[in-house]
Amino acid sequence: MPNFRYRGRGGRGDLLEGVFEAATADAVAAQLINSGITPVAIEEARERGDVLAQLGLLGRHRAPDLAELILLCRQMYTLMKAGVPITQAIQGLTRSTRNVVLAAALAEVRQTLESGRELSAALAQHPRLFSTLFVSTVRIGENTGRLDEAFLKLAEYLDRERDTRARIKSALRYPSFVLAAIAIAIGVINVVVIPQFAQIFARAKVELPWPTRIIVASSDFCVAWWPVMLCALVGAFAACRVWIRTDAGAWHWDRFKLRLPLVGGIVQRATLGRFARGFSMSLAAGVPLTQALSVMAQAVDNEFIGDRIRNIRTGVERGDTLTRSATAAGIFTPLVLQMFAVGEETGAVDELLGEVAGFYEREVDYDVKNLSQTIEPLLIAVLAALVLLFALGVFLPMWDLAGVKLAGGA
Repeated sequence: MPNFRYRGRGGRGDLLEGVFEAATADAVAAQLINSGITPVAIEEARERGDVLAQLGLLGRHRAPDLAELILLCRQMYTLMKAGVPITQAIQGLTRSTRNVVLAAALAEVRQTLESGRELSAALAQHPRLFSTLFVSTVRIGENTGRLDEAFLKLAEYLDRERDTRARIKSALRYPSFVLAAIAIAIGVINVVVIPQFAQIFARAKVELPWPTRIIVASSDFCVAWWPVMLCALVGAFAACRVWIRTDAGAWHWDRFKLRLPLVGGIVQRATLGRFARGFSMSLAAGVPLTQALSVMAQAVDNEFIGDRIRNIRTGVERGDTLTRSATAAGIFTPLVLQMFAVGEETGAVDELLGEVAGFYEREVDYDVKNLSQTIEPLLIAVLAALVLLFALGVFLPMWDLAGVKLAGGA
């Protein structure tokens, strides 16, 4: 089907632009009107010179991020608390949101609601935008008559999730830049700098020390095989991306991430904190234990830990206690298992799980704050070793050459 570029006005009169794939311009107009956008101009997108324009519009067609979902949940909480009918609330949000993908999804949700279906069922039709935990929490709010509180809990949960991700990314940003700079510098030195010195050493016909032989051999290999190495890296990256999308690949990749030095423990505690927070929220809303475990196995975004959570659910279904099943899973610390046991004895598993989530979140916060201090000495040591190797490899033969010249002059 052809692509059509449109310009339209949103509910607040702001100008919106984008590209839709449809059979005809009339179909595009109908879709825009259903999304609360008044079309101003619709024309078929031509291939000539349209690539840059479409690249400029990609941001408008991206899936909503956590910040946009948090804003949606808070707005829904406010509107539900004020007594606004749900279809009217969604219609207003459709017109006010700036994300075209989210606006189109909300328009379809409103149409589904008007056909007589529940909000959770309408949201479940868009799994790429609304996770299983999101839909389950909304369903719980519908069943208990506390839909406004469900959206408030979702907003708080997503806000914590965004904060944790932001802190981890912030802590890893500096080491990532340093490692990228080291890789680029090594590539430039191997391909450009070392071959020049290698020619000088070859003409001098002096015996090269082992550091020089190492860097010259490395440079010769990179110069001779860099096209093959580049193709191999690109092919390996593409193959890994395809493999990770399979069930077995995702399981092994997620387990590998938990075993990475320095950051693996942080990722594991952050994931377990996400599990405990969502599990506590589900139990507090009245979701059965096994159903809550099934939901959280899909919501933790880690196939390895999700598999362990499904094992916990299987143990509970067989009649074991939550504590024994969690112990058999092998992913929780003894302190957390003690909190599970106390929660089962007192009948306050949801409250104790909230404490477990807080425990993990505080640990993650502490580890993230100290991550840079832990990584920096390692980076300095790596840089020092590389600089020493290149310095010895270059200057030792230069000193030998200078000694030969001085002896010849004498």
